[in-house]
Amino acid sequence: MNADSDDRMPAIFAAHGAPVLLDDAAWMGELATWARAMSRPKSILMISAHWEARPTSLGATTPVPLVHDFYGFPEKYYRTVYPSPGAPALAERVRGLLKSRSIASTDDPTRGLDHGAYVPLVAMYPEADVPVLQLSMPRLDPAELFALGLALAPLRDEGVLVFGSGFLTHNMRYAFRPGTPQWATEFDAWAEDSLSRFDVDALLDFENRAPAARTALPTWEHYAPLLVAAGAAADGRPRVTFPITGWWMDGAFTKRSVQLD
Repeated sequence: MNADSDDRMPAIFAAHGAPVLLDDAAWMGELATWARAMSRPKSILMISAHWEARPTSLGATTPVPLVHDFYGFPEKYYRTVYPSPGAPALAERVRGLLKSRSIASTDDPTRGLDHGAYVPLVAMYPEADVPVLQLSMPRLDPAELFALGLALAPLRDEGVLVFGSGFLTHNMRYAFRPGTPQWATEFDAWAEDSLSRFDVDALLDFENRAPAARTALPTWEHYAPLLVAAGAAADGRPRVTFPITGWWMDGAFTKRSVQLD
């Protein structure tokens, strides 16, 4: 994969929503607008909250069925397709980058894109014409996730969009409840401030430094892809913007999404 001065892509983190996001015209529109504002990637490396496997695993490099990893939704959501091209060249490059940092990796050739990957992609690249590769998170260890992102940083100069997909607040006890609780606004404000300053120490130590962290993230796999994206942007001090903000259904799930240039 050859670099070109015009190829450089940001690293991003998107709040991805449940499959019902596909019927949320406003949010779909925000994601589409964001994609149009960025350069078109040559390929996408997706890190989703919904795939944790050790060692770090590379998903299918040829099109395989999506992973409909959700339960109890209307049948139409299980019929969603996203036939993006495979990305074997990207997979080979990722293997090499990980090996150069002594990060173990393996292949999972039957593993398709999960809903954390394909739901935002349906909105952002609806033609499904950009090659996509999904990469697992090895485990929930902040330093290890950040180091994984550091290893992937050279991809940005090769036209690859390093794409973390999760949620900055994710407490299912508050799903579908109207009203945004104070703990959610406090955590969201902390995240905005820490990211704006690109305070890596704070981002890695969020469980101790962020207000209401254990309420905002009873388990934190949805925050984890942010640390990979931050690592991929840490080769300099990135310019941080928030292309999408607000709250899902005016509830406890922040839609805050992050672009690191």
